Amino acid sequence: MRAIVVDDSRATRSILKRALAREGFEVVEAGNGREAIDALEATGAVDLALVDWNMPVMTGYEFLNEVRARRAFDPMAIMMVTTESEASQVKRALDAGANEYVMKPFTDEVLHEKLMLLGLARA
Repeated sequence: MRAIVVDDSRATRSILKRALAREGFEVVEAGNGREAIDALEATGAVDLALVDWNMPVMTGYEFLNEVRARRAFDPMAIMMVTTESEASQVKRALDAGANEYVMKPFTDEVLHEKLMLLGLARA
């Protein structure tokens, strides 16, 4: 399986990349939504995108909207991984097409549980 981690924090990308590698994912990284769109256009859709909300150039919410507007990316699961914890923000992301929502800080166990819910983790 393939995943893309989209976050402007190199440390967060590294943490998520390691966690996903343990789950059997091949991982691509992007520092913002625009880089992620460019990467997806170059390599094709992935199974999963883990996306931060607050990033420069293109936010995670803008990325989510752009991806969900493109049929080629319909099968891709999108998990927002962010500090945005207000219920209205969670609802906004889910309404826009996010499949799951994880609040930072998170544990590997929480991430694993969310991947299980999406059918993307080993038992």
